[in-house]
Formats: sequence, structure tokens, C-alpha cells
Amino acid sequence: MPTFTVYKGRKDGKVTKSETSKPDLKGDEVFLKVTASGLCGTDLHYREQDMALGHEGVGVVEEVGPHVTYMKKGDRVGWGYEHDSCGHCEHCLKGAETYCPERAMYASADLDQGSFASHAVWREAFLFPIPDNLSDEDAAPLMCGGCTVFNALHAYDTQPTEAVGVMGVGGLGHLAIQFAAKMGCHVVALSGSDSKKEEATKLGANEFIAMKDVKEVKASRPLNRLLVTTSAQPDWEKLIPAMAPGATIHPLSVSEGNFSIPYMPLLLKGLRIQGSVVAPRFIQRRMLEFAAFHGIKPVIEKFPMNEESINRAMDKLNDGDVHYRGVFIPE
Repeated sequence: MPTFTVYKGRKDGKVTKSETSKPDLKGDEVFLKVTASGLCGTDLHYREQDMALGHEGVGVVEEVGPHVTYMKKGDRVGWGYEHDSCGHCEHCLKGAETYCPERAMYASADLDQGSFASHAVWREAFLFPIPDNLSDEDAAPLMCGGCTVFNALHAYDTQPTEAVGVMGVGGLGHLAIQFAAKMGCHVVALSGSDSKKEEATKLGANEFIAMKDVKEVKASRPLNRLLVTTSAQPDWEKLIPAMAPGATIHPLSVSEGNFSIPYMPLLLKGLRIQGSVVAPRFIQRRMLEFAAFHGIKPVIEKFPMNEESINRAMDKLNDGDVHYRGVFIPE
């Protein structure tokens, strides 16, 4: 019976060290040692919940269950937001298991374990081999942040001829710029000020527009696609004139409340609002292979995996002071 350390949320918002135990491995379960964990903005939403935190995990396989078919001790693997699904519904059968009615997702299932931990037990079917030329610390933020933006681009048929706008140069946006650029797109980074212009350009942006300085966004080409990675909704009155007819808008940040957009421009331009969650497994694998092949890496800030450091890092993230993704490394 594996017993290991986890870091849990608490009602007062202070993350605390705890322990959890799992039954002996069965089926295709895999016991792994955590070697890196990303810190995602979604984790902040559950800091006050009685649950183990973290969902951007990378680790090394230490033991496998009786029905594990291809993973073995010593393999490097990662996992993300989804842990399980029924495997037999229409969504699972067509490779869209993230919409399975019985899906097991972070914060709604498996509340006793996460990636802020020493170890974990997950199904082989929901673990992903890490390519050799991706380090553990670089792979961890890709398991949710990376696959979220890649899924929006890949699942909805982004073409290399497109002009892709990325609203927000942060934890999600800096990865979206890299993926879209390596797909061959003309990338337009949109940010509040000029402070991130140089970095966005180095990451692959062809154009940079500081939103606060303009009454109306005017890129060199109409935007065929816009990835919104900011926590606050953008000023649509500024943005819609920059959108091409038939363009797609992808709201990617987790936010409460309603999504609101001017009605007539939506109709007259034939705009599409496309919701999405994290990537299904086949796209998650493609994302890791694509990132490894093209040398796409997150900009990370490393923290030791302990109670004090986790709380400090989460405070920094809440203040918008992490550049751009936090990663916890075991001591």
C-alpha cells in the first residue's frame, strides 16, 4: 500500500503538508515519483479547498500494476487535468474523452492526490511519455498550460496561412505565441503595454500591439483567430475591427460570470466563439512531440517543493509576479 506526501489546500488558504495512502496497485495503475510540478492559475481556485493540489505533473515510474502494457520502471511520464474516463461513450470512442460524462478531472475527482506531492498513482492510459529532449521542469507546465493552447490551435484546424492573435503575454500566452509561430502562422501579440514587446518578439511574435495606446486594434493583417489568455475579458470594441470575417475567438482563461460580446458585429462578421478545455490524449501526445521537435519551452521560475515555498509561489502567482510559469522541484 503506497503512502506518500501531498500538499493540500485549507479553508484559510494556507497549503499544508499531508499524507495519503493508496491501495496496492491494480489494473493499469502506475506508481511514480514526482520529479517536477507546474503551478497553474487554476490551482489558485482550489487553495481553500480540502484537496491535494497540482495537476501539471512529471515523474519517474517506480512500480506498475498487473495490467500495465508498455510503461516500465524508470520511464519518464507526465499527467494533466484529466485522470480517467469511461472509455465506452461516444466522446471517448471518438477521441474526445475530455467531454465524457464520467470524466475524472482535477478538483472533481481523486482529491487525495495531485502533482504537489512526492509520489502519485495514476492509470497508464492517462499518462504521457516525456520525449527525451524535454526536461522534467520544462515538460511540467506543458501538461496543462501547453496542452490548453495547443488544443485550441490543433483541434480547430489552424492553418499556416492564418494570422493568429494572442491576447496576453503570460503563462498561457507565451506558450501560445511559440506554438502558433512554429505552426507557420503570422502571430500578433496583444498586451496592455509595451513592457513585454521584446520578449514576445523573441518568442516568435511577428507583431506586437499595446492595447492601452490604441482606440482600435489594427494589425497588418485581419486576425483569423484570437486566443484570449488574459483573466479579464478584453475590450471587444477595440478588438472586433481587427477580426477577419469568419474568424474564431478562443476564450482560454478560467473565469466566472458571463461571456459578453457585441451582438451585431458577431453576426455581421460571422464570428465564431469556440469554447474548449484541455487536450484529449491524442492531441496531448502530439503537443509533447511538437514541443520537443521545435524546441518549444516554457519560461519558468523554479521553487523547491515544500510547504513554505508552495505558499510563497502561490502568493506570487496571485499577485501576477511569476515569470511566466512556476515549477516545483523536489528537494
